[in-house]
Amino acid sequence: MDMTFYSLGAAEEVTGSKHVIEIDGKSYLVDCGTFQGSRSDADRKNRNIGIAADRLSAVVLTHGHLDHCGLLPMLTKQGYTGNIYATPATRDIASLIMMDSANIQARDAIYLRKQANKKGEQFDWQPLFEEKDAIAATSQIIGVSYQRPVYIDEGVQLEFFDAGHILGSAMALFTVKKDGKELRVLCSGDLGRKEKPIIRDPDDKLPAIDYLVLESTYGNRRHDNTDNAMAKLAEVAKQTVKNKGRIIIPSFAIERTQELVYYFHLLVDEGVIPEIPIFVDSPMATNATTIFQVHPECYDEHIREAFIKHHKNPFGFNALHFTTNVNESKALNEHPGPLIIISADGMCEAGRIQHHLINSISNPNTTILMVGYMAANTLGRRIRNKDAEVKIHGQWFKRRAAVEEINAFSAHADYVEALAWLNAIDTSQLKRIFLVHGEPKAQTEFKTYLAAHGYPQTEIVKYGATYPLEA
Repeated sequence: MDMTFYSLGAAEEVTGSKHVIEIDGKSYLVDCGTFQGSRSDADRKNRNIGIAADRLSAVVLTHGHLDHCGLLPMLTKQGYTGNIYATPATRDIASLIMMDSANIQARDAIYLRKQANKKGEQFDWQPLFEEKDAIAATSQIIGVSYQRPVYIDEGVQLEFFDAGHILGSAMALFTVKKDGKELRVLCSGDLGRKEKPIIRDPDDKLPAIDYLVLESTYGNRRHDNTDNAMAKLAEVAKQTVKNKGRIIIPSFAIERTQELVYYFHLLVDEGVIPEIPIFVDSPMATNATTIFQVHPECYDEHIREAFIKHHKNPFGFNALHFTTNVNESKALNEHPGPLIIISADGMCEAGRIQHHLINSISNPNTTILMVGYMAANTLGRRIRNKDAEVKIHGQWFKRRAAVEEINAFSAHADYVEALAWLNAIDTSQLKRIFLVHGEPKAQTEFKTYLAAHGYPQTEIVKYGATYPLEA
């Protein structure tokens, strides 16, 4: 049995996950995500997946975030016709994300063509893929429920375990049985956290594994305590009421938006904050909330009790409004405060959030509330760093708005939580840990931390480097 592992994305960087396991000359791709960063880097990296579609025997998708599923339509466009394995909830979410990406690219092409024509310049930028490619990718996704092992090739078994990251997120366990030998490789995808609302905790009841491909996004950072975060959320809301201002929250449409709605619901119900109009201005978030409602198999027990047995909707209350069209979105510019706007994209790189920032970032009565990770070279990172000026849609804007950050709402395990999960699983025959999906400084510190706590066999994965997997 000849097995190797290598990475074509999210190696010493946080987005664009693409990892390959090769078994006796056959290639199995785990995730095929979009790289998010500066426009030039993103365009260059996203146009080259790094492996020919006809070399792939199967594709495995851990969850539906753009940086994990966003380039699947590129595979179908390039001729991949095989199976893409994912949980049923991930299939629905990934379909939504891929179609949205296709639509954004189509709109960008129209906008850029108009700008080029105004300047008398030649326009040669083309979208990575179109809607038809996203539809084709969705049609190739095979739904596999948690803990229902399936053979994806002769001697190669796949089993999903709940990663506790977003709805439908999974760790992918490969069990390879060949030549009288057996070897298990676990790809964590994005590892979630315990006691998050709505979804279950990351599963730690797994068979003994030989190799672990582990994300390291928060390899050197701790998350805030949830109670402290709720107090901070209430404090920002109360200040906004006092100023008659607005809170702008860049948020991923999947999971983070639903969690924030849930938390605001709790604060209003408990009388901690008054009812403030909350607008979810993201068609994708609205559709994603519907997906949440049809996948109760992913809920934790508390939500299942409230939602299913007692018919309480954790995603809706009187103060909440979902915008349904562009005109409603634009009307928010003139809406009197106080109000809260939750809008995608989570890293501020695309979508309606950019228009809300253009309208409000120079207003001192605005608070921009950061509730998730901001990758390097994104607009979100520059705002989180409190840059005095930021460029949006080619124009510079002075930042007079306050910037606040709450880390407790992250869907990624921090380094202490990752170690706790690692200690809980069966590592009795673990040979090596491969760190992916993290910035170099965070990975270096995480590697040192793991070594100090009994895991010296940790490797920071380099792009394109090949690592043997020995039974």
